[in-house]
Amino acid sequence: MILEVNQVHTFYGTSHILFGVCLSVDRAKIVCILGRNGAGKTTTIRSIMGLTPPHSGSVKFCGEEIIRKPPYYIAQKGIGFVPDSRVIFPDLTVKENLEIGQKKGREPTGYEWTLGRVYELFPGLQKFEHRLGGYLSGGEQQMLTIGRTLMGNPTLLLLDEPAEGLAPLVVKTLGDQVIKLKEMGETVLVSEQNLKFAIRVSDEAYVISKGTIQYQGAIGELQANEEVKKKYLMI
Repeated sequence: MILEVNQVHTFYGTSHILFGVCLSVDRAKIVCILGRNGAGKTTTIRSIMGLTPPHSGSVKFCGEEIIRKPPYYIAQKGIGFVPDSRVIFPDLTVKENLEIGQKKGREPTGYEWTLGRVYELFPGLQKFEHRLGGYLSGGEQQMLTIGRTLMGNPTLLLLDEPAEGLAPLVVKTLGDQVIKLKEMGETVLVSEQNLKFAIRVSDEAYVISKGTIQYQGAIGELQANEEVKKKYLMI
């Protein structure tokens, strides 16, 4: 087990946002946290990353308790975070954005992410490698953000709503690339409200509503569960 989250309660100021969230992620799996806007998906990701420290509970990464550790420590331990805001360096080129994130992985996996391998995953980035990041489309910036995070060779990749705001064709392409990550043996935790995207790329799903996990199971089981989808996921 790479990640174990147990009974996490998180607040924003005096507002109680997460209520005893529990989830786990096995190695080489893609796990999705699904829910409507405001359900607690992003807060769960930020709690794991230490950006919004939980008030109580446990977050174990590769067996080590990381709750209340600073984000830089968690990143150094091997968790890569791709925020929903697609934070890039607009005045650096695509190539420079990627190179600035490069570091060795903490595990001897035999597979190191390099510039060439990121370009294999995202061919469009190679085409624009000398273009400034600020001149990329939203989809290209999303791929650049993921690529830069992969250059850090994380053990676990956190993707916060990667399909949000993207055109359907771009979402399909991004889904293809996330599936390739799974085929490469990467471990990914995704927060997402796009059910179609999540069903396509994920192995397992957690459904969150009002800060509480309401469902967990294999993605195929969720796909067949019309009651859960209608109650917690349909807009």
